[in-house]
Amino acid sequence: MFKTIKNFDLIDKRVLVRCDFNVPLDESGEITDDFRIKQTIPTIQYLIDQNSKIILMSHLGEPNGVVSLNLKLDKVAEKLAEYLGVAIGKEDDCVGVEVEGQSTSLKSGKILLLENLRFHKEETELVDGGVNLDFSKKLSYLGDIYVNDAFGVCHRDNASVSGVPKFLPHCGGLLLEKEVTSLDKIIKNPEKPLIAIVGGKKVETKTKFINNISKFADYVLVSGLIAKEIIDKNIKFDFPEKIIVPVGKLDGPDIDDESIRIFEDKISQAATIVWNGPFGKFEDNQYAKGTLAIANAIINSKAFSVVGGGETVEFLNKQGMIDKFSHVSTGGGAMLSYLAGDPMPGLEALE
Repeated sequence: MFKTIKNFDLIDKRVLVRCDFNVPLDESGEITDDFRIKQTIPTIQYLIDQNSKIILMSHLGEPNGVVSLNLKLDKVAEKLAEYLGVAIGKEDDCVGVEVEGQSTSLKSGKILLLENLRFHKEETELVDGGVNLDFSKKLSYLGDIYVNDAFGVCHRDNASVSGVPKFLPHCGGLLLEKEVTSLDKIIKNPEKPLIAIVGGKKVETKTKFINNISKFADYVLVSGLIAKEIIDKNIKFDFPEKIIVPVGKLDGPDIDDESIRIFEDKISQAATIVWNGPFGKFEDNQYAKGTLAIANAIINSKAFSVVGGGETVEFLNKQGMIDKFSHVSTGGGAMLSYLAGDPMPGLEALE
């Protein structure tokens, strides 16, 4: 396990924090779900209490190295100020002489939010097969200690994720520690029975996870669209007998009542549950029955439950039930990668 912010003396230190403020926006650029922002508040508050000089950095969307006005982090700064009750300084860039000057003159207990990292293509580009270390070094000039609190990008080999730790003393934030500890309860001696629930679509992004989790899960319940793709693409799994699919039409907008009963029965037996992805066209209320039934079955099971994936979190937020689960992950793809045993450059960089 990596060191955390509680292992460091942070008083009066410039603490450079990689956050994940990649929140969904509407067409006007307003934040539609601030779950990820809220989850980082405990780490930031801890740093305020330690009288640190706090420099926050994140990406938002996929600007591909081009400055995009609707992907600036101004709205994120407003949300942070609202939740923390303190003023948030906002930079117009994330590297450069001016930004370095602001970080150097920052007073203890104050917060500076850098502009969208991905306005620079160097954040995500690979150089000679590795992270862009020149850009990583420029970011490192802004802090004395690096903190990764962005689990949602730990499966990415990005400059701010796996590059900066090469140049600064480093550790994980409180959210990152919570994420890894919770997910380890799924893959390291979980309380049985263990049920994995895999919804949504795009089976290619979930095949390895399904196969890996089926090695130690008792059952893997999959959505109709996932099941249809498995059949259409003739995908083979090591333990196909553990995979439970809906009955009836697989590409329908929702699962039917018989499928709901089958899934509820399996879920009711579980002691540990991991869920990623909705079941059906959940954004339309008339087709949200299956996803809602699964959510309620998990809650009623009293099992240790971990949930992840942007659409799933969005659904649970709308239903007002997000606090009914043991842990709701801020990383959909990162959660699947971690549970599938894939490389996690952001975590490896902290070890």
